[in-house]
Amino acid sequence: MERKLINTIALYMDHLSFVMTSDGSKTIFNEQVGENYHSRHGALQESKHVFLNSGLNYYLEGKAEKKASILEVGFGTGLNFLVTADYCIKNQIQLNYIGIEAFPLNQSMIADTGYNEYISEKLWDSFLINYSAAMNSMTQINDACLLEIAPEKLLNFKSQQLFDVIYFDAFAAVHQPEMWNLESLNHICNYVKSGGVFVSYAITGELKRAMKSLGFSIEKAPGAVGKREMLRSVKL
Repeated sequence: MERKLINTIALYMDHLSFVMTSDGSKTIFNEQVGENYHSRHGALQESKHVFLNSGLNYYLEGKAEKKASILEVGFGTGLNFLVTADYCIKNQIQLNYIGIEAFPLNQSMIADTGYNEYISEKLWDSFLINYSAAMNSMTQINDACLLEIAPEKLLNFKSQQLFDVIYFDAFAAVHQPEMWNLESLNHICNYVKSGGVFVSYAITGELKRAMKSLGFSIEKAPGAVGKREMLRSVKL
């Protein structure tokens, strides 16, 4: 990474601290933004419910082919990737995963998350070893999993690839409204295949209207613990 970006990330890291969530898994509190990276009701359960089960598994249901491409907005601690990759390895699903993260965490903080308790040791070790390499290019994490971390802002992201599933895991609109406006949503949804799935822990009237205007069907799905509903959309 460029020196300017490294210095910016170093300053950003000074405002981060670990928080224990209700299911025993850790998240990170961002003092500058005023929000946690994951739900205080349980980082692990939120990741599995909102993204793995309501996103990837919903997309794969009824499909014969065992492969999927995922684009995540807000890579953060890497928990959504790790939970997804662990599932894909166990179920022999080929995974191609890109995570957009304007302020990537350093390897030391990633290691301190303790997420090794929830996934295979082999996957965890490979993730840590290849974490820095994945910020430069698509990197083989496992025979079944490719990972790239794009260290840039959402609107700067470009790809030649279209994706099956979007994990939209940005900070809440009250803290980062620019991530949820029509311009940002339109930019990211341009990378969704026809029939692809967009999932987020959030559900607001503005978000639903935006997704409809971008050519997606809208569904209110049951939310993770502590949240009644979440949004799932399918590109028509």
